[in-house]
Amino acid sequence: MTRRRILTGDRPTGRMHLGHWVGSLQNRVRLQTTHECFFIIADLHTLTTRPEKEAIAEVPENIREMVLDYLAAGIDPEGSVIFVQSAVPDVAYLNLILGMLVSLPRLERIPSIKEMAEAAHLDVLPFGLVGYPVLQAADILLPRADLVPVGRDNVPHVEVTREIARRFNHLYGDVFPEPEPLVSDVPTLPGIYGKQKMSKSLGNAILLSDSPEEVDRRVMRMYTDPNRVRPDIPGRVEDNPVFIYHDIFNTDRAEVDDLKERYRKGRVGDVEVKRKLARAINDFLDPLRERRRALEAHPGLVDEILDAGNRRMREVAAETMERVREAMGLTYFGSMG
Repeated sequence: MTRRRILTGDRPTGRMHLGHWVGSLQNRVRLQTTHECFFIIADLHTLTTRPEKEAIAEVPENIREMVLDYLAAGIDPEGSVIFVQSAVPDVAYLNLILGMLVSLPRLERIPSIKEMAEAAHLDVLPFGLVGYPVLQAADILLPRADLVPVGRDNVPHVEVTREIARRFNHLYGDVFPEPEPLVSDVPTLPGIYGKQKMSKSLGNAILLSDSPEEVDRRVMRMYTDPNRVRPDIPGRVEDNPVFIYHDIFNTDRAEVDDLKERYRKGRVGDVEVKRKLARAINDFLDPLRERRRALEAHPGLVDEILDAGNRRMREVAAETMERVREAMGLTYFGSMG
């Protein structure tokens, strides 16, 4: 039986954090055993909000750190394809073609475009940012993906890809599957200082590669119930970041239930709750840190994995573009030599 194909990935912003694990990595580790997975490191997408030369210079090291986190988290490069977007020239070729099949007003209706511009403090929308969903569509359609794992807030992006695929197939014949969003219901992990989403740029993240000592420090600074100024005051467990983390990372359910009960009754201090959380997170991260150290002992490994992944993706891309050109009637005139 042919396995369904998945495309998902990340912009290379450096080392990954617990929010990435909760939101995507754990799902990818699970899916790679049942699906044909393509994991894209979308370096061209970084140009939409950070085109400065200084930012581009950071990308190679960010890619390396991201791949190490992929592998440490359990992504198997033997069973999945990990590739770099810019190493596959056909991404740009297909992006050009797909851009002819969608209108500007349709792209401007996607809420996340303006949100990205605001987050990057852009006064005007660059052409590349408005066309961001088209480039995403090229990423998804080039490997002819059947499924795209996304959070609910990113479903509109997949819908644009589906519309573009339908438009292409209507005009030229069936080349692309209409990819379906594989919606994840995992919770958004709040940062350590409150209800904002965990983010390195906000300085509120616990990295997958943080040392045990750094994890201890960050957990002890975590936001809890602001109305609880003494340990003997009953506290709120619901929406309390410390207990959100306990529910996700502490495998000792009896301990978590006991902490919740005592917290609600004002019979446990924040220090004890946080110390037990730090221990639980470090227990979770220990195997990832150990795998990362072993991987770092082989400096050429990341390059080898990306070389193999890039070659495989270029093969798939060439097959897709041959189908595209044949369906459209795009033939070469004269000599290419």
